[in-house]
Amino acid sequence: MNVFRTIVEVQPSSEKITYATPMLFMGSCFSDYTGEKLATLKFQVSYNPFGTLFNPASISENIRVLMENKSFTADGLYFHNGQYISFNHYTGFSHPDKELCLEKINSGITASSAMLRQARFLFLTFGTAWTYRFNETGKIVANCHKIPDTAFTRYLLSPDEIIHAYDKLLHDIKEFNADLSVIFTLSPVRHWKDGAVNNQKSKSILHYAIDKLAEQHPGVKYFPAYEIFMDELRDYRFYASDMLHPSESGIEYTWNRFVDAYLDEETLPLMKEIQSLVKAAGHRPVNPQDPAYKDFLQSTINSMNRLSAQYSHIDFHTEIETLTGIIQEK
Repeated sequence: MNVFRTIVEVQPSSEKITYATPMLFMGSCFSDYTGEKLATLKFQVSYNPFGTLFNPASISENIRVLMENKSFTADGLYFHNGQYISFNHYTGFSHPDKELCLEKINSGITASSAMLRQARFLFLTFGTAWTYRFNETGKIVANCHKIPDTAFTRYLLSPDEIIHAYDKLLHDIKEFNADLSVIFTLSPVRHWKDGAVNNQKSKSILHYAIDKLAEQHPGVKYFPAYEIFMDELRDYRFYASDMLHPSESGIEYTWNRFVDAYLDEETLPLMKEIQSLVKAAGHRPVNPQDPAYKDFLQSTINSMNRLSAQYSHIDFHTEIETLTGIIQEK
């Protein structure tokens, strides 16, 4: 039978992910979608503790923040438009209350620093080589937080700059956690504000840098999320309405390719059972007071408790609490 598309070959990983595998995802697109999916399915995962990060320089800097378990203070914040912001973080961490802003930032760092120390996989997704330096400090920022463009200088990282920074970082990571495997990915999301040519220039720089790092560090691998979208899913039905971000079907397809490459086969039946329970927990009937519905919820809770007792790493606490509250409603 003819196959009317090109298939991107994905090499199966020799190291597999199970429910006992701690993981950390950082970066853009792929790290967001895949990290969230794994978290929903109750894997041991932390993803984007600084929010979505796009450029390699900010990702590298924030990995070092985690390695040092560095706490932010008020001196590390910037006040703009009624909010305290961090140039290391995405806008979701900004807050009008300075102490609440710092609390959210530092609690995320503490948890993800501990995860990085024990993680077996670190997935890093580069989005763009274009960066913005804050003129006041000369520092590359992770996010401009809607501050006027005149406050920044736009700058394109070179392949050598990225390779040099990550060559040192990868050596330091191995000293920090000798059991850690680093997997790079490249986001398929096009940064259209840069223009078609500048976006492609940026992606090429990132691709070249990743390739060289994988050559120089035998334990470093690459998952071809970018190629899967550009070559296999070469159709706009796999993109959202903005024609730039992946659609749900595109995300699901890439997720399945990731599962095939990285998840342990014996883990898959358990994952499917958990997926079914999570879906059941989210179901809402027309009549919540129907006794049959409450029996269904209790059966779901019983199954969750059984799995939690059998697998110490699987936590259904939030779902059980929510479902118990629904059952007890009059």
